[in-house]
Amino acid sequence: MTVRQMFIVFAVTSIIVVASLSTLSPLWLWAFALLGPIILLGMYDILQTKHAIRRLYPVLGRFRYLLESFRDEIQQYFVESDISGTPIPREFRSLVYQRAKGARDTRPFGTIFDVNRSGYEWINHSMQPKHLTDFDPRVKFGGPDCKKPYMAALLNISAMSYGALSKNAIMSLNKGAKIGGFSHNTGEGSMSPYHLEHGGDIIWQIGTGYFGCRTDDGNFNAETFKENSTKDVVKMIEIKLSQGAKPGHGGILPAAKLTQEIANIRHVPMGADVVSPPAHTAFSTPTELLQFVKQLRELSGGKPVGFKLCVGRHDEFLAICKAMIETGIKPDFITVDGGEGGTGAAPTEMTNSVGTPIRDSVTFVNNALIGFGVREHIRIIASGKMFSAFHILRAMALGADTVNSARGMMLSLGCIQARTCNSDHCPTGIATQNPSRNKAIIVTDKAQRVANFQRETVKNLVELVGAAGLNGVHELKSRHVNHRIEGLNVKNYEELYPTIDTNALLDEASIPENWRSDMAQANAAAW
Repeated sequence: MTVRQMFIVFAVTSIIVVASLSTLSPLWLWAFALLGPIILLGMYDILQTKHAIRRLYPVLGRFRYLLESFRDEIQQYFVESDISGTPIPREFRSLVYQRAKGARDTRPFGTIFDVNRSGYEWINHSMQPKHLTDFDPRVKFGGPDCKKPYMAALLNISAMSYGALSKNAIMSLNKGAKIGGFSHNTGEGSMSPYHLEHGGDIIWQIGTGYFGCRTDDGNFNAETFKENSTKDVVKMIEIKLSQGAKPGHGGILPAAKLTQEIANIRHVPMGADVVSPPAHTAFSTPTELLQFVKQLRELSGGKPVGFKLCVGRHDEFLAICKAMIETGIKPDFITVDGGEGGTGAAPTEMTNSVGTPIRDSVTFVNNALIGFGVREHIRIIASGKMFSAFHILRAMALGADTVNSARGMMLSLGCIQARTCNSDHCPTGIATQNPSRNKAIIVTDKAQRVANFQRETVKNLVELVGAAGLNGVHELKSRHVNHRIEGLNVKNYEELYPTIDTNALLDEASIPENWRSDMAQANAAAW
């Protein structure tokens, strides 16, 4: 029995008791004075539509908001770091909440950072800052072989499957994408009716389980892929090779969250964890991967097709680049997921100790594409623990064209990071298939919050770029971001993450020394 159901039982029982006392004793007045306000407050919580916590935990849920009311005064003393050492103050969670709710997101008294510590990062402003007014810049996705290019927003919803998230959470995200004009990645769990109901732009992710385009024996089904990929709402196709939270491991949907509807959508049996294979069966070499890219592009009617990976062995990615040169086939985009990326379920060691962090990954992929002379028509999407406009700016300075966020979007829905995603006991109804919990999410309200967060974050990104004296994000370079090494020893990103020369990897004589070993091992015909 949920807390909500328990409260309803309590309220009904209390009313019966008070009614009985009214005919037996004057004590009923005291009972009414004590229980009446609690019952009225709880019923109001159940009926209101703004706060899922209060809908699910009437009266008791208010203590969470009481604590939140003075969190700003204490949170500045708590700073945690991501896998790459980037400082992430817990106030970023408040920042997302405030922007999502349309509340003021300014703060008094300046930065909470110790600006003199090692690792502090910033962008220098200009004596002649620019007043930029285009708060919705777009990036074109689609190379020469693409017939239906897509104009993408700078910040989009990262891959989260129906199954990992509830249907109301999926609908809220997609409707938010529709309102704001940005894209919604389905995750590897396929397109569900809830991804399609509100018409937000879809990036359909194809994982190793081929959900949504799967044969009875679990292999790729070209016919069902064509049927789904040609839907107007599908704007791009993403082949998932790996993800940052569990690279080298297939996706996991615990049996506790598997409903008959999800089993039907994914074409899997009930009763067991749904664990995707660690590798694809449709291809097994870099060349075959690119042939698969070409096949999906043709089956989808010429839509942009790319792949997602968490960078591991450098020679394996370089093998893909070599295959691009040998076959002439190029993906339209590459999604780079950092090792700090999140998930609803993953083995601890995979989460903590496998996968290259996002800054190293974006730098390497960008340099590899430049070195092979193929960067011009291949877009890079970065994902991995990005909440603020500065996180986006930092990734773009290193070479990303756009950014995907999962954690930020979940926080905008009302996620409180209870870390119960894998148990089906999410207290906010976001990451659960329990209907008594997920119905607490009111789609209309939460969708607007998602749109608010995306809009305000991109607006702040544009303002940062203008403050640096740039005419747009397209002028952003790695030299614009600074990193304190120690004391007065400060280097910009161009010094820390130098850019390779164009075509440097095409000629044996021009290959940089630190690339030679990986280049020698890279083989387009085998991983």
